[in-house]
Amino acid sequence: MKLEKDLDTLEKKKQEVSDEKAEEAVRTIIKWIGEDPEREGLLSTPKRVIKAFKEYFSGYVQEPKKFLSKTFTEVEGYDDMVIEKNISIQSHCEHHMAPIVGVAHVAYIPSNKVVGLSKLARVVEVFSKRLQTQERLTTQIAKTIMDVLQPRGVAVTIDASHHCMTNRGVKKENTTTVTNYFLGAFKDDLSFQNRYLRYINKD
Repeated sequence: MKLEKDLDTLEKKKQEVSDEKAEEAVRTIIKWIGEDPEREGLLSTPKRVIKAFKEYFSGYVQEPKKFLSKTFTEVEGYDDMVIEKNISIQSHCEHHMAPIVGVAHVAYIPSNKVVGLSKLARVVEVFSKRLQTQERLTTQIAKTIMDVLQPRGVAVTIDASHHCMTNRGVKKENTTTVTNYFLGAFKDDLSFQNRYLRYINKD
C-alpha cells in the first residue's frame, strides 16, 4: 500500500509540468544556443528530447525496494558472499546533467534469504536513472539492499567516467572515479572486505 502511494506521489509531481511545457523549454534552449527550432531537422527535436528524458530519469517513478521484495530461503545453508560484478551504469550528474557512465559491483552476505540476481541490477538501475552524484548513488544502493534484505553485510563499488569532467572543464578524457561503501560485516571485518576487493578486481 505504501509503495503504491509513493509511486502515485512521484507520478503526480511529474505531471505538474506537462510534456508540452517541457517541449517548449527545449525550444527555448535551442533558440538560446543560436539555432532555429522551426528548421526542418529540429522540428521534432523537443518531442524526442522529452521522450529520451523520460527514459534517462525513469528512476523517479520507480521504487527500488520493490525489486527486493521477493526472496528465497531454500539455499542449502549458503552463507558466504554473493557478488555481482560489472553492472553497467548510465546516469546523469546533478550539477551539469552530463552523462555518468561506468560499472557497479554489488555484494552481500546473506543471513537467511537471498534475492534473484537480476534484482540487484534493478536496484542499481533505478537509482542510476535519476540526477546523481556518484557518492550518493553508491550509498543509496548499499543502504537499500541492507534495509530490505537485512544481510550480514553489503558492499558496493562504482567505477565511472563523468562527462562533465571528460568532455568539458578540465577535459581529462581517461579519468574515472571509484567509490566504495561498506556496511555490516564488510565494514567490520577486513577479511571480507579484502576478499571482495580481490574478486571484483580479477580479470
